[in-house]
Amino acid sequence: MGVMRLLVDPNRVPAGWPESSQASIIGLDGRIHPTRLEWEDNTLICRRTAAESGKVHLTWNVENYGPVVVSTTSLKERDAPYNLLIELARGKLSEVRDQAAAWDQARMTLPTEYKGTIRESFQKFSQATSRQHSFSEANDLASSSLSLAFDAARVLTSSYIAQRETALKSSGMPSRTSMGCRVDASLAEQIHRDAVTTICDMATMPIEWRAIEPEEGVYHWESVDSLVAYCRQEGLVIKAGPLIDLGPRGLPHWLSAWSQDLLNLTAFVCDFVETAITRFQGLVRIWEVSAFGNTGGAFHLTEEERLTLTARTLDTAVRTDSDSQFFIRVDQPWGEYLSAGRHRLTPFQFVDAMIRSNLGLCGVNLDLAIGYDPPCSGERDLLSISRLIDLWSILGIPLHVTLAVPSTTGSDLLATSHYQVCDRPGRVWTPEKQSLWLQQLVALLKAKHSVAGIFLSTFSDQQPHRYPHAGLLDANGQRKPAFQQLLKDAE
Repeated sequence: MGVMRLLVDPNRVPAGWPESSQASIIGLDGRIHPTRLEWEDNTLICRRTAAESGKVHLTWNVENYGPVVVSTTSLKERDAPYNLLIELARGKLSEVRDQAAAWDQARMTLPTEYKGTIRESFQKFSQATSRQHSFSEANDLASSSLSLAFDAARVLTSSYIAQRETALKSSGMPSRTSMGCRVDASLAEQIHRDAVTTICDMATMPIEWRAIEPEEGVYHWESVDSLVAYCRQEGLVIKAGPLIDLGPRGLPHWLSAWSQDLLNLTAFVCDFVETAITRFQGLVRIWEVSAFGNTGGAFHLTEEERLTLTARTLDTAVRTDSDSQFFIRVDQPWGEYLSAGRHRLTPFQFVDAMIRSNLGLCGVNLDLAIGYDPPCSGERDLLSISRLIDLWSILGIPLHVTLAVPSTTGSDLLATSHYQVCDRPGRVWTPEKQSLWLQQLVALLKAKHSVAGIFLSTFSDQQPHRYPHAGLLDANGQRKPAFQQLLKDAE
């Protein structure tokens, strides 16, 4: 069994440090290994079955940035504990300098502010490593180094976005990235309809099998039909789906009778896919066939069964309408769910298996939820998100990204999932913070040539939705600052 020990300063973590239970180790292949965590005095002990080097991956309260996900560099196993803060600073410095070298090679101009900040961060890091005989002093220096490394990452990423925007404008070519949001009944109000068409050129039309066929053979298409009519009237390109939701509570209740019969279950699933696509053939050109197949949760289906269902539904969709584009949605694109030990495939491998099957997959939709407790992805900085997009770009297919960012904490009675907004010291979610996050994320994603579409997961908190408080309208139907900012940027 592999063991890695990390020495933690108890004065720098909140009581109980709830995020410590989510620490994990990433192998050289990018796979997150199931990790058992133990405390011994001030030492965090990470145990796993693989005895090899790896990166420790956890949430840390970074000065000026709050709790964010940080990784060390690859550490070898040894008896002596590592100083956690020093290794986190080393890891972030390595990440930032690697990215700067890659962008420099791509002829990006590195800003002077970045060079000075990264130099100062490295100096603090050097001092920390040379003063490890004084635990407190070394941690003070390492903490400063880590915060400065995040500063350098922010400056570097902002410069990258600005230079990409300038290059696109100078080329004279229109942006190839579409903007869209999930349409719902709130759009009945004309004032919102006009604003949405200013922000968006696409609409995500929800097709929820549970609502459409609550009883076997009894269909209710009325709400979907009205949304299709609205989108066509407003000239919005329609992206419909997901047709099949393999997450918890994503499939109709009556289908549970067939949960142990994969053959018949597949037949029902494929029949609904064919029915939906046939009904809107010629009206919808982009379909999200399935979602959350990589993480699962529906009827306790195994990973192999979910992979089979995803493949069969994709094959059915292509055979039904070969002229349309077909996407699948991926949950937790960093692969945090692997730490539980119930999955073998990373999200990247799951999609790659679909591509290699040559079933007609046109693209992948990354579900990016920022600011929610696990099982959602933890909060990361823009540089880490940029590197995630670059990784997925290797697949060579168009990427869609669905964004969810909360505007407040507390309960949300219309949220249909078990997700909760993170509510920790140093992590306060406000409408203004949601607006800033969405503005930055949209700008970053538009700078990526592989991103073909950016979609907001929720339009209004007044309607049932997946992620709490993620809408552009609040529970009273009032516009949030994020709505106003997106409208301003689009005009």
